[in-house]
Amino acid sequence: MVAKVISGKSLRGVLSYNEHKVGKGRAELLWAENFTTTAERLGFTQKLNHLEKLAAQNTRTKTNAVHVSLNFDPSEKLHKDTLTAIAKKYMEKIGFGGQPVLIYQHFDAGHPHLHLVTTNIETDGNRIDLHNIGRNQSETARKELEQEYKLIPAESKSQREQVNIKAINIQKVVYGKSETKQAISNVVRSVTKNWKYSSIHELNAVLNQYNVIADRGTEGSKIFDNKGLVYRLLDENGKKVGIPIKASGIYDKPTLKFLEKRYALNTTLKASAKDELKEKINKVLVDKPGQIEFEKRLAKQDVKVIYRQNDDGKIYGITYTDHKLKTVFNGSDLGKAYSAKALTEGFSQAKQSPPLTKETMRQQYKQGFSTPSAINHQPDQQPATGKTLLEAFLESKQMADMGIMPKRRKKKRKSQHL
Repeated sequence: MVAKVISGKSLRGVLSYNEHKVGKGRAELLWAENFTTTAERLGFTQKLNHLEKLAAQNTRTKTNAVHVSLNFDPSEKLHKDTLTAIAKKYMEKIGFGGQPVLIYQHFDAGHPHLHLVTTNIETDGNRIDLHNIGRNQSETARKELEQEYKLIPAESKSQREQVNIKAINIQKVVYGKSETKQAISNVVRSVTKNWKYSSIHELNAVLNQYNVIADRGTEGSKIFDNKGLVYRLLDENGKKVGIPIKASGIYDKPTLKFLEKRYALNTTLKASAKDELKEKINKVLVDKPGQIEFEKRLAKQDVKVIYRQNDDGKIYGITYTDHKLKTVFNGSDLGKAYSAKALTEGFSQAKQSPPLTKETMRQQYKQGFSTPSAINHQPDQQPATGKTLLEAFLESKQMADMGIMPKRRKKKRKSQHL
């Protein structure tokens, strides 16, 4: 089980996020703990008023919204009652036993998961301290519940693997409506939290693969000068389409300020993945592949290669996105051997002639390929085609075997009579 505790300043925002999923049939409210009535009888206003009334007991605390997600392995098929029991025990163990809690089950991912909504303000106005709650109380609670309910531990390989997000299907998104914002939000939240990128260009190298772009606007524009940021959809041609979504309008608020903090942190975090990525690339480069083969073989190792080209189509930059390590590196950051210049030069040298067919060999033979007898009798002469004597001999032999050129017949020796 993986548990994440997120704090915020908008109870309405947290509640709206989950209720919107319920309205779309992508979530269900399983339980309402410490509310005045059962979950079935609670409307949106009643839920919000109850939480806000409690939060009003402490006006000095601005961060009063708590949003917890409990994520289970895809192989775990847990009944609703079991999920509810796990959620209630988890909240008790992290110090929220007496708090009002809304327990939602979401169905919009490939693994079972719950979202819990509450506030950290108690009835007497005291504030539940959230500092290091994820590292301390949450980790202890998680491990105890994993043992009690025989859940797959968070440390296991299957649980560490991130649930893959999919590229947004532009055809299904209605521009300007809630579906657009929801689709963009899902991609942006997953990438900005799970990937290690150190610039907006590196971030976009990942986002673009899911038909999304983080857009600062052009230099000199109002949004650029005010350090604003919007997220937009991209069509199949990479062009911006639809209405932009403000970064501040997405739940986790992945604004430029937020990203810049991540850049510094990610630069340190992704350093450990550098050697592993280089090793993957080295295994491919040792065979001196062409460009297409280079991309295919890295793709099998979950590495996507992205080229930066000028208007003339010339490659001037390269970026590697490792979907297993969740890291992004520019080629030059890995070293000269992995830069666009070094690779394109290697691709050029790796170009080979297409495989010989019967027809091409007939044409080459007509144009002056030396015959085996000519090669045998003139060992120091280079064929006119520029091939080595050995290559010409082997290809001539291959043509004979394919029936393009008749094989030499051995002369019969005359019998000698004594």
